[in-house]
Amino acid sequence: MWKSLVAAIAFLAVGGSAFGASATNKDAETRTLVVTEGGGKTELALAAGETAEFCPTGCFVTMPNGDLEALTGSETIEISGGVARIK
Repeated sequence: MWKSLVAAIAFLAVGGSAFGASATNKDAETRTLVVTEGGGKTELALAAGETAEFCPTGCFVTMPNGDLEALTGSETIEISGGVARIK
C-alpha cells in the first residue's frame, strides 16, 4: 500500500510538470520572457540553446519584442533572431 502511494505521488509530480508551455532559445545570446501568472510577474531568462517549461495552467507572456500573448499551458515558444513564435 505504501509503495503504491509513493508511486502515485511521484507520477503526479512528474506528470504535472510535463504539461506546461515550453520555450526554446535558438539564439546565440540570452533572451528574456516576462511571465505573468496568478497576479505575479517573473522574468524567465533563457541562455543560448536553453529550453524551459513554465505556465502549467495558463499565463500571459511578454515576448522579447514587447508583444503580450495569452497561453493556455500547452504551447511551445521558439525564439530565433530575437523574435518569439508560438508553435
